[in-house]
Amino acid sequence: MNLTLDLAVLLATFAVIFPAELPDKSFIATLVLATRYPRLWVWLGASIAFGVQMLIAVAAGQLLSYLPRVLVLGVTAGLFAIGAVLLVRGGLRARADELAEEAEEIEEFEAKAVAGKHGLAAFATTFAVIFTAEWGDLTQLVTAGQAARTDSPLSVFLGSWLALISVAGIGVLVGSWLQQRVPLWRIRVISGALLALLAVVTVVELVRG
Repeated sequence: MNLTLDLAVLLATFAVIFPAELPDKSFIATLVLATRYPRLWVWLGASIAFGVQMLIAVAAGQLLSYLPRVLVLGVTAGLFAIGAVLLVRGGLRARADELAEEAEEIEEFEAKAVAGKHGLAAFATTFAVIFTAEWGDLTQLVTAGQAARTDSPLSVFLGSWLALISVAGIGVLVGSWLQQRVPLWRIRVISGALLALLAVVTVVELVRG
């Protein structure tokens, strides 16, 4: 296992995960929770939940990396391609009914939030909501694929975790402002394009190998 820090892998992972997570339901969750609980505790709860999820994703990627290299690259390219299709399709579909979709997600997370919690109670609630929302999420799968492809688990973990806690920070601090000014469907389409590019790069590695 390579535990050295590869800045290029870290930045590449951040560049893929950050835009993919920005229009995701966990962003909406942190936005809603920050209106009910102290923002610092919401951000800390989300950050720890993301950290645990990315540890699981990287561990899964490391297990995958023990398979033959050709199979690893094939599976990874497939994950990236599926993610690209889902993001682009979701973005184009959300272009027509984004407001309705966001309203539904906000209502869902408001039902899980109970006003008046502080300290560890707010932290625990946020952790539970984000951990559940992120389980099996696209960013978790992409992180696992990136860890398997690069064999650089520390760099992938830090890149994905930093991306996720950055998104959580944005959701906590300026989520409502951002929602009103940046169409999230466009971010989904851009994220899909980045994943498609990563899928192509992986296929090129597969062919050259």
